[in-house]
Amino acid sequence: MPASYAYLGPEGTFTEAALRRLPEAATRELIPYVSVQSALDAVRAGEAEAAFVPIENSVEGGITTTLDELVAGAPLMIYREVLLSITFALLVRPGTKLSEIKTVSAHPAAQPQVRNWLKKNLPDAHWESAASNADAARLVQEGQYDAAFAGEFAAALYGLEALETGIHDAENAQTRFVLVGRPARPAAPTGADKTSVVLWQRDDHPGGLRDLLGEFATRGINLMLLQSRPTGAGIGNYCFCIDAEGHISDRRVAEALMGLKRICLEIRYLGSYPRADATEGGVRPPLRGTSDDEFVAASDWVARCQDGRF
Repeated sequence: MPASYAYLGPEGTFTEAALRRLPEAATRELIPYVSVQSALDAVRAGEAEAAFVPIENSVEGGITTTLDELVAGAPLMIYREVLLSITFALLVRPGTKLSEIKTVSAHPAAQPQVRNWLKKNLPDAHWESAASNADAARLVQEGQYDAAFAGEFAAALYGLEALETGIHDAENAQTRFVLVGRPARPAAPTGADKTSVVLWQRDDHPGGLRDLLGEFATRGINLMLLQSRPTGAGIGNYCFCIDAEGHISDRRVAEALMGLKRICLEIRYLGSYPRADATEGGVRPPLRGTSDDEFVAASDWVARCQDGRF
């Protein structure tokens, strides 16, 4: 397997900035790809060891392109995640004035994060989506658009200047990125982990989603992401992308997954990995009755009852 990481490019994306926060990135060749799909396909084809892509932001929720790519195709697994605080700069060709901007471009996920700023400062500007924020900067450099919303650090790469900086509609906005590779044994639990799965119901019935969520709730497992995605099989057919607190080696998580395996048409395990917010005090202690010791004690009690030793 090549010692390389694919990422959503070109150079100068927030994805690249987040990737460089991983210590192991310094020992890998970092290769930009034009889309999330092409970066993940490079892993599936054996052209890259792993891919680094955005999966969620705090303004709009899950990045549907990434979720859909993980739902479909050959299975992949998440190994790491990184949180990056996001603020945008308005990048223009040198000498451009705000009053001269008629077209702006960025990745579609950026639009909800700058919508109010755009309405207030450039109400007549026409929005054009780009494959990435850095690609929007490249298109501005080439003269296709007047301005791009991107990281301020991308300006020097594309010969642009930051006309405005610190642009964001929501304070403390963050984007979550994940390192995705081919399936293998998950890393050992750290005590501050997250498990990701995709669930398909057997049929559509009243309380169907409650049945799925009940497998987590009865074991005291908190959910951190729940997003439905269409399966493509017709209106009303959905699968559910879920991030849950805990590691697959935790008894409560393993039992929840076993319960889901029994009732779901299909379940796709996307990995158990360290939580990026562990150092921010975001990890809660398990609820009473949900620790591994308590699960083991309960299992031993049932075994003694079966043996007549109660």
